[in-house]
Amino acid sequence: QVQVVESGGGLVQPGGSLRLSCLASGKIIGINAMGWYRQAPGKQRELVARITSGGGSNYADSVKGRFTISRDNAKNMVYLQMNSLKPEDTAIYYCNAGLYTTRWSDYWGQGTQVTVSS
Repeated sequence: QVQVVESGGGLVQPGGSLRLSCLASGKIIGINAMGWYRQAPGKQRELVARITSGGGSNYADSVKGRFTISRDNAKNMVYLQMNSLKPEDTAIYYCNAGLYTTRWSDYWGQGTQVTVSS
């Protein structure tokens, strides 16, 4: 059974940092792009950052210069380092991965809550 599981969320004060981790596990033959999305209350889910299998990345304008996405292909993991956090970063953060098992499919994690508040 293939799973995508996030960890690392929590409560942090404005200006603080958090590091999110995401592990893809199971009978995975290949991994394509991996990314982080977020959904705040009353808003649509939006792309935060995405990284290709070759390491190319792109970011939402709202997080450029503050967030950094990285991945460890040997461990099937993707990370999101979040610095200079703002209250508007508060959301549920979801990991997404393009995985090849018997075919290519998109997989989503259950999400991890990030709350930025004093």
